[in-house]
Amino acid sequence: MTRQDQSVTAERTLILAPRGRDAMLAQSILQEADLRADICAGFQDLVEGIKAGCELAIVTEEAFRGAEMRTLVDWVRAQPAWSDFPFIVLTEHGGGVERNPLASQLTDALGSVSFLERPFHPTTLISVVRTHLRGRRRQYECRRLNEELEFRVQERTQELAAANRQLLAQMEERERVESTLRQMQRLEAVGQLTSGVAHDFNNLLTVVLGNVSFMEKDFAARGIDGKLSQRLHFMRSAAERGAKLTDQLLSFSRRQRLEPKVLDLNHTIAGMRDLLQSTMGGSIRIETSLAENLWHALVDPTQLELAVLNLAINARDAMDVGGLLTVSTHNATLGEAAAPEEPVAGDYVEVCVSDTGSGMSANVRARVFEPFFTTKEVGKGSGLGLSQVLGFAKQSNGGVRIDTTEGEGTSIRIFLPRSDLAEERPDTGAEDFGDDPDLPARILVVDDDDAVRQVVADMLRELRYDVLESGSAGAAFDVLESKEPVDLLLLDFAMPGMSGAEVARRVRRRYPRLPILFVTGYADRTLLNGIDEAQTLGKPFQLHDLASKIAQALNRRPAEAPPARNEHPRSAV
Repeated sequence: MTRQDQSVTAERTLILAPRGRDAMLAQSILQEADLRADICAGFQDLVEGIKAGCELAIVTEEAFRGAEMRTLVDWVRAQPAWSDFPFIVLTEHGGGVERNPLASQLTDALGSVSFLERPFHPTTLISVVRTHLRGRRRQYECRRLNEELEFRVQERTQELAAANRQLLAQMEERERVESTLRQMQRLEAVGQLTSGVAHDFNNLLTVVLGNVSFMEKDFAARGIDGKLSQRLHFMRSAAERGAKLTDQLLSFSRRQRLEPKVLDLNHTIAGMRDLLQSTMGGSIRIETSLAENLWHALVDPTQLELAVLNLAINARDAMDVGGLLTVSTHNATLGEAAAPEEPVAGDYVEVCVSDTGSGMSANVRARVFEPFFTTKEVGKGSGLGLSQVLGFAKQSNGGVRIDTTEGEGTSIRIFLPRSDLAEERPDTGAEDFGDDPDLPARILVVDDDDAVRQVVADMLRELRYDVLESGSAGAAFDVLESKEPVDLLLLDFAMPGMSGAEVARRVRRRYPRLPILFVTGYADRTLLNGIDEAQTLGKPFQLHDLASKIAQALNRRPAEAPPARNEHPRSAV
């Protein structure tokens, strides 16, 4: 940075007046006005001073005569677009610009030139100097604003390019896994375009699993066993695997802010084993080494899984057939950071992804965190990239460290902040009505999908609840406005015409005490912002899941006497 970036109090004017007392007089006038002015010994001293940094040059016209101006002219022409360095030329008395050929030459050569005839009044000189200094300040401000705008545009462009690259790379990488995973990848790609696909698919699984459950009970009641029972078991297993795999894959398409939770990373890594194995294929061995007494970490679980998965994909591409991928966890107490990507001193939980691949050269290691930098062949993609992993770690108040040896392999360590809180687990403490509800209740089921609504209603009847059914929002309002008492509204979140959220808002205005439980097949939970997790039930679900959520919802009702028949819902009381 040059001295042109200094504050207003350090603004400097250079004076070159080789004859007489003009230089000292001009300096004295400016200093009395609290303006800094330095006298130059000669033309070369002036040029060096301008290059070193100043805001204005005052030069007598005789100083230019016979002077070698090429260096100064080259500097003026090389100025950046925002800069127009000002000169004040002191002319002789009676040497007006129109009669002075040197004036035209100086204007052409130096650009921003003002002419001041001697003798001049001190006020005139001070006014002209201050005007030029103010103009120079505006040039600096324009430069600052332009640089800030360019930085923001570049930053946003990089973010958009990185997000686009991430999506394309995921699709390209996953095309090489087993056919089942490729089919689910296609479903994920569609799911990123419209969450309605996930909703419909989960509706189908809800119907399949619900009816399988009823068939299993019928078979058990009739004593049917053998091949039919075994095939039914295979149907349930396949549907449950489909539901689990669908949820895993669609979760990678989420675009959401970080939602850190207190986690036991041993549980997280262990839960990723099947996904890592299917992604690596059969040519790469996978081992996990999970530390005992591991501290809890504060981290967004979805983003952590993305980071580990993409590190694993990068490791796979760096290894030959028969390579070994190791994912391990450790407690780590770190000192001062040795590199910008490492975290500050403190206690962290470490997740380390190691491979036995080709390692990195010193040149590659030096550039590995640069956005869009890759050593892969054109067309092969580059996954999310280490710049994405670093951004996630830093945003989580952690960091990254790389240990690599060329020809032997690489270990990438993600450090995540330690938490002294207990791990956050789903609430399992709600009372389960099971097959024997504590209280009789009438439940209104609202779902536009006839098959899903029928399965859910049959499940509720299996739990010995009284059930009303509606296939649309309008039909649901008709039921609520009738004389039928309703204890709970079981509401599909996505319906044509009026969404579940809009239905809930209208119901709560009219019946503020009526509990509402949302049933949704959406993988993207950001659509349910502001709705408590206890008020949602994700599709597909099992009978015990439904019973537990119903129990929680009914237990939150205000204590009051059960409604009599032919009354409005409890919420209207």
